[in-house]
Amino acid sequence: MSGTLRRLACTATVAAQAVLAPLPAAAAPEPEPSVSRMLTDLQQLYRQTEQATEAYNGTAEQLKQQRAEVARLDGELSRARLALKGSRTDAGRLARQQYQNSGDLGPYVRLLLARDPQHALDEGHVIGELARERARTVARLTSAEKRRDALARAARKALDTQLTLAGRQRKERDDVQRRLRDVERLLAGLTPDRLAAIARLEQQGVTAAQERLTTAGALPADRPASAGGDRAVHYAMEQLGKPYRWGAEGPASYDCSGLTSQAWSHAGTPIPRTSQEQWRRLKRVPLTDLRPGDLVVYFPEATHVAMYVGGGKVVQAPRPGEDVKVSPMASYPVLGAVRPDAAASGQAPVTEPR
Repeated sequence: MSGTLRRLACTATVAAQAVLAPLPAAAAPEPEPSVSRMLTDLQQLYRQTEQATEAYNGTAEQLKQQRAEVARLDGELSRARLALKGSRTDAGRLARQQYQNSGDLGPYVRLLLARDPQHALDEGHVIGELARERARTVARLTSAEKRRDALARAARKALDTQLTLAGRQRKERDDVQRRLRDVERLLAGLTPDRLAAIARLEQQGVTAAQERLTTAGALPADRPASAGGDRAVHYAMEQLGKPYRWGAEGPASYDCSGLTSQAWSHAGTPIPRTSQEQWRRLKRVPLTDLRPGDLVVYFPEATHVAMYVGGGKVVQAPRPGEDVKVSPMASYPVLGAVRPDAAASGQAPVTEPR
C-alpha cells in the first residue's frame, strides 16, 4: 500500500471512530430561580443601593459644611494678616521714634532740671502714655502673629479634611453607581412575565404587612396636622410623579430623604439631610400617635424615610426606576417615626438605630 493510500485509510478509520463514539452528555440546565428568590435578591440590591446613597448624602452634607468652614477660616486668615500688617506698621513707626529720640534726657532728669516742675510732670504724663501705647502696640503685634499662625494651622487642617471628605464622596458615588448597575443587570435578564410576577408578589407582601399593622392596632387614628406639618405635606404631595434619583434634593427629582428634608425646609423647619440623621436627631413618636407631616423611618439601619399623610399612607420617593408616590405605610419594614416640629422641651433622648 502506497503512503498516500495508507494516509487515506487512517483518516477514514479515525473518522469512523469519531462517528461511532458516544457524544458527551449535555449539561443539565440550571433551574430558574423562583419568583420569591428573585424578589428577595432584587429587594436586597435596592436596599444596598439606598444604604450607599444615604452614606453618599451624609458625606456630601459634611463636605458642604466643611467647604463653608474653609471659606470662613480663609476670610479670618486674610483679616488676621491685614491686622498683623497694621501692627507691624505701628511697631515700625514706634521703633523709628525711639531711635530718633534716643539722645534725649530721661524723664526723671528732665524733671529735676526743669524750671517749671508742673509742666515737666504734665510732659511726663504724656511720655508715660506714649510708653503705654508702645506696650499695647507690641502686645497687639504679638497677639496678631499668634492669631495668624493659629488660623493658618486651622485653615490647613480644614482643607485637609475637605480633601479627605471629597475622596470619600467619590468612593461612595462609585459604590452607588456599581450597585445600580447590579440592579439594572438583574432587571435586564427578566422577561415581562417574570417582572409582573415579582411585582404581584411584592404587592402581596405589602398588603399583608399593612393588614398586620391594622390588626395589631399600630396604625394611627386620624389626627390633624400641625401648621408646619400641613405645609410639609402640601409640598411633598406637589412632587408626585417626579422621578427618584439618588442624591437628588429637587426640584426635578428626589431621593427619599431629599424629599422629606426639602418638604420640611419649605415648611420653615430645616431638618437633617439624611434618613439616619433624621432618625437620630428628631423626636421619636409612637406609630399610633402619628399625624400628617411626621416621618416614618424604615429598615434597622434607618436607610429609608417617608412622610405620613394620614389614612395609614405615606408619600415617598421609593427607589431607582420609580416616581414619588403615595404608598401604604408598611411598604418597607418600619423602624419607627419621628416628628420634625416637636417642641424642644419635649425632645426624646437620642439613641442609635436598633
